[in-house]
Amino acid sequence: MTTIDSSPDATSSEPSGLARPLAATVEWLTSTDHKKIGRLFIGGGLLGLLAAVAVNLLIAIERLDGDNAALDVDSWVQILSGQRVAMVFGVALPLVAGLSLAVMPIQVGARSLAFPRLASTGVYLWFGGLVLSIVALANNGGFGGGDSDMVDLFLAAHALMAVAFAAVGASLVTTVLTTRAPGMTMRRVPFFSWSTMVFGLGLLLVMPVLLGTLIYLFVDHRSGAREAFGGNEGITSWAGWVFTQPTTFLFAIPALGVFAELLPSTFRKRTPVRGLVFAGLSLVGVAAFAGVTQQFRFELPWQGSDLFLGDSDDIQQKIYDLLPWAMFHLLPIAGAGLLVLMALFLARPQRNDDGQTIAPNVGAGFIFAFFGYGMIMVGMVGAALEPIIDLALIDTVFGEATLVYVVYGTVLGVMGGIVHWAPKLWGRELDLKKVAPLALLGVLGTVLASFPHYIAGFLDQPAGLGYTDGDLQIWNILVLVGHALMVLTTLAFIGLLVTTMLGGDDAPAGDDPFDGQTIEWATTSPAPRDNFVDVPMVTSAEPLLDRKQPVGAGAQKGSAN
Repeated sequence: MTTIDSSPDATSSEPSGLARPLAATVEWLTSTDHKKIGRLFIGGGLLGLLAAVAVNLLIAIERLDGDNAALDVDSWVQILSGQRVAMVFGVALPLVAGLSLAVMPIQVGARSLAFPRLASTGVYLWFGGLVLSIVALANNGGFGGGDSDMVDLFLAAHALMAVAFAAVGASLVTTVLTTRAPGMTMRRVPFFSWSTMVFGLGLLLVMPVLLGTLIYLFVDHRSGAREAFGGNEGITSWAGWVFTQPTTFLFAIPALGVFAELLPSTFRKRTPVRGLVFAGLSLVGVAAFAGVTQQFRFELPWQGSDLFLGDSDDIQQKIYDLLPWAMFHLLPIAGAGLLVLMALFLARPQRNDDGQTIAPNVGAGFIFAFFGYGMIMVGMVGAALEPIIDLALIDTVFGEATLVYVVYGTVLGVMGGIVHWAPKLWGRELDLKKVAPLALLGVLGTVLASFPHYIAGFLDQPAGLGYTDGDLQIWNILVLVGHALMVLTTLAFIGLLVTTMLGGDDAPAGDDPFDGQTIEWATTSPAPRDNFVDVPMVTSAEPLLDRKQPVGAGAQKGSAN
């Protein structure tokens, strides 16, 4: 038994006429090529991003007037529910899963993805679950929904998506652990591939817990008892943790991996202490255990009777409150912070043999990844502040802003990965002059869509739609502008990506246009179906930057960053 599928035999004749596009479509939808499976996820995630930003725009428009609502209360409850579903299951998860599936097997020198049909099945389970979720939300079946059958459909749809991403996680982890090129030990695994493994392990921890919770909720609601879990009103309490921080940090790990991956090639240096980056990405993965605990938030009293240090019992209570909050909020921040330390070390100026300073090789992908990392980090810090009870940020728009920061930051990071690995996926390189302005527009949109709500949260704007303080309106106007800029960024990026895939004005990319230091740059652009002409072999930890050899029988490549 093997974990990978062999390549299908070539057909004796090519279809012609109208049968050709039909055959191509069927081949795409049934392919076990990880690059195609990943691109299906990426395409769906980009469409989901457009839908999510549209929902965010609708909410922002409604908040311009805090006293009057255009729709009834039930409709707005479902729209707010749809916002979180779209941001997590419609955007963050499919985008990071897609990029991981498309790129990681090439990075580790694998011929194929482990259990490719399982991953392909995950695409359709996710898509079907997302469509059913939209149907349920449109018919008042989301969180606190009033239509009993639609609430059942909503729960079942999320169960499908939980199974889908558990399947993706199993495929990712197995690929990293079992299909690496000869000579590639775990300490030589590229940073992005390591991040996908941590992400996959997190999915294997979180998604079964979510599935079990949804089954309990479904049975409780379907039976009519609705006592143990609170029926439709209990969905948020029991399953809402998957849409909140710190669980969502898990879904941002591959975006952080893109940032870590691009540091060595950008600054033209080999990473000196690779274990530090591995540890940083793994610490962010601690967020997965937050999902396992099924806690909506980890509240922390800062002062007052709950934190009074008197006798030993009070000290013990303080420790009980502090440890979970620190573990699930401060450890991920510390992990992400280790990446900054490595970036600062690599960014130190260096000189060549002639005494001239070597300029960094800043590509369009790095610009996206850098800004994406920054936005995720700001979201993590905000998420650590929200549970502090004495700041009074709970149940304000502050919580929504942290989600927007994390998800939009993840989007920017994934866009950076798509730009960087476009030569291996499509054989074409995106123009820096066209991509860089989109990165700047995206980070501006993210900041405006989030930071004003940080301020409004401190000013006590409630998490719903209405507010009575007219001074809050300016912050909501800025949020509206931010989401509008994200719409422009998304549309422009999709347009640029499509024109690049179709040929556009960009020249075909070379096999290694970025002086890459990992093994995927040893194959052709675009990569063949089996990724490599011959199985690559890793014989040293030297970067590809210093050791260029032709691809072919017996070719040996350096391993990693």
